Amino acid sequence: MNETKSPSSGRKFSWLWILSTVVLCVVFTAASVPRVEAQSKAQEARQYTSIIQNVFDFIQRHYVEEVDPKTIFEGAMTGMFNAIGDPYSNFLPESDMADLNDTTQGNFGGVGLYISKPIGERPDGKPAYVEVASPIEDTPGWRAGINPGDFIIEINGESTDALTMDDVLARLRGPAGDEVKLIIRRGEKLEFPVTLIRAIIEVPTTKYAMIGDTGYLKLLTFTPMTVTRAKEAIAEFKSKNYKGLILDLRNNYGGLLQSAVGISDLFLDGGVVVSTKSRIPGENSVFNAQKSSLVSGDIPVVVLINKGSASASEIVAGALKDRGRAYLVGEKSYGKGSVQQVYPLMDNKIGFKITTARYYTPSDVNIDKIGIPPDREVKFPEFTADDAEKLNTLITANKIPDFIKDHPKASSAEIEAFGQVLSKEYQLDASLLSRLVRNEQNRTTIAPVYDLEYDVQLQEAVNIIRQGGFRTLMQTSKTLKALQEEVSQEDIALAS
Repeated sequence: MNETKSPSSGRKFSWLWILSTVVLCVVFTAASVPRVEAQSKAQEARQYTSIIQNVFDFIQRHYVEEVDPKTIFEGAMTGMFNAIGDPYSNFLPESDMADLNDTTQGNFGGVGLYISKPIGERPDGKPAYVEVASPIEDTPGWRAGINPGDFIIEINGESTDALTMDDVLARLRGPAGDEVKLIIRRGEKLEFPVTLIRAIIEVPTTKYAMIGDTGYLKLLTFTPMTVTRAKEAIAEFKSKNYKGLILDLRNNYGGLLQSAVGISDLFLDGGVVVSTKSRIPGENSVFNAQKSSLVSGDIPVVVLINKGSASASEIVAGALKDRGRAYLVGEKSYGKGSVQQVYPLMDNKIGFKITTARYYTPSDVNIDKIGIPPDREVKFPEFTADDAEKLNTLITANKIPDFIKDHPKASSAEIEAFGQVLSKEYQLDASLLSRLVRNEQNRTTIAPVYDLEYDVQLQEAVNIIRQGGFRTLMQTSKTLKALQEEVSQEDIALAS
């Protein structure tokens, strides 16, 4: 039987053919756009690379004086990384690469300060001075009383505003025994000089002791040895039948990602510790804890954080908070949620460090430039802006260092009495002055593992563990994702 088609039927099939062809053309066009854009960017990149090579050669041939190719190369490399605008990505010339290797190995000549510096002008228009992220305990910078949040505005008479990060490190690090003169700015008005003598900085990892029946473990940095030292501390706590554990991450600038994962692993029974996400999906990673934690789940854990807790410290704090394993006390952390890789060049003589990924806590939150808020905020009393000039006069008079020099083993009662004397003379809070005196005493001797008398954040952590009801308290703790969602809802409500 033969099939026949009417003219209208033919037109319908023609329109369907045309429509399907158009749809396919649109699909292929859409699919080809990213490929075309990628090819265009690759061609543009090749063009720029060629121009850079030509300019390099032109300078070598035509500049009025002979220029060392190494100088041009290092200048170009430095400029490329500065152009990124990321303070954590930078070219590492020979001196900086050597410093980085020394730091990784655990010792270097310097003053013991971990610092950051913005590239270009600050958003608020203020000078781009060097900011102290945290001092390393028992180092020249720490003993001189330099605090997180202080600004170094001069080094050896030279303003840090105009210096690059490499310049600053070159001036702070160097042979042990040499002097480094700084001008420190604290707050808006307080400025004072500090002279430091460089020393061989032995990068410590842990300090620990028992506070009654509570184990106290302070992590100073995250190195290849941190996990091993932490295990030794926990073994000591177990031998003394500890009933709780305080993990102190205050002023811990960070360190190795694997070390942070290893520390978290001591407290978590399997599950996610942290994930890293890069621009290339295939390079994303998820780090999980192993089964069976070293610290039993029935041991209450309180984590201490402050604005000096950064990077790897925030990985640990974020993991234990999001997993409901620890209660956080103190102040909001620094807010560095990125991961850097170091790539050596020329037989490891030089190299570069570049941000390759951002990390996310178990609740899938990135805390970069945000920080981690504590479950219970506890702040040290602070001097007001009005007190700055009075305090500046006190520091200039050098009365606190002189007192400790004359009374190196001053008792708590003697310190309190001296604080009262200073309070009457300078009209400042006596308790704050007494704490300054105690800090000076601690800095001029081997620092104690902890100072329960003046450390209000540690006092609160101890009280939380001793009062009992830890499980009930943990029920009020929220994940970082829940906290960020609450902030978003509040912003929406305010906007409407």
